[in-house]
Amino acid sequence: MALTGLPGTAQAAPATTAMNGAWCNPAQGSFPSGGGFHAPRGGGLHLGQDISNPSGTPLYAAAAGTVIRRGVAVIGGRTGNGIVIQHAGGMFTYYGHLDAFRVALNARVAAGARIGDMGTTGNVTGPHVHFETHSGSLGNPVDPVPFMAARGVDLRGGWSRVNPGASGQRVRAIQHLLNQRRGAGLLVDGVYGSVSSGAMRAFQSANGLAADGQVGPQTWPVLVYSLRRGAGGSHVRALQTALNKRSAGLAVDGDFGGVTESALRTYQSGNRLVVDGLAGPVTWRALVG
Repeated sequence: MALTGLPGTAQAAPATTAMNGAWCNPAQGSFPSGGGFHAPRGGGLHLGQDISNPSGTPLYAAAAGTVIRRGVAVIGGRTGNGIVIQHAGGMFTYYGHLDAFRVALNARVAAGARIGDMGTTGNVTGPHVHFETHSGSLGNPVDPVPFMAARGVDLRGGWSRVNPGASGQRVRAIQHLLNQRRGAGLLVDGVYGSVSSGAMRAFQSANGLAADGQVGPQTWPVLVYSLRRGAGGSHVRALQTALNKRSAGLAVDGDFGGVTESALRTYQSGNRLVVDGLAGPVTWRALVG
């Protein structure tokens, strides 16, 4: 759906950056012991990173792309039901041990779109997702933890990092938050160009933060608001935008009413967060991860 923009100044085209807003966390959970890249596994090596949470926990596309494989044992024979997504630039991601599929083969998916549910299919000792990243070609796995970190994503669930030059839904949320915090009058276009990054540097300077324009673990907690039903304004638009990145399908109207509260509670419940209808720091961290 189209997001509601705000009047403001158009921005310069973004510069290239690895932390460009194109990638996001595929799952909430914890790292189990022995589930890291190149750990010994059954006479071979474990070629991904496991992330544990109960069966049914949502899995999200780590970046925009096309579902090129969907089924049983789509890579190897140990990881049960799986999905492979092909991304731009010769990148691929793989999600194994799914209990349910949420997308079809050959589907085009956006970053953050729900693609399946964490589960126990294949060779497992408990529910988790086996997550792989492949660079250059499918069959060339690289360690997902540093791969995703280089793109601003902490697989352990920490705050994301977004650099000037980024674009996308996460940037729209940042622009909405800056409009609420500073009355910046930014055009909410999803482009983190010179105008938005300048407004962010001014915000960081005013709040005693490093004025580098990066929205990361120091800036996000100061930028976001704790929001409940009844709130209204650009900060609610930011929340609705972040929920939409995770497939909520909300109207971005700045009204924290019953529909937005229901979407927030659904997200909290699915991702094993406290289901209180409060968009506080823990929920924001997961949403913008």
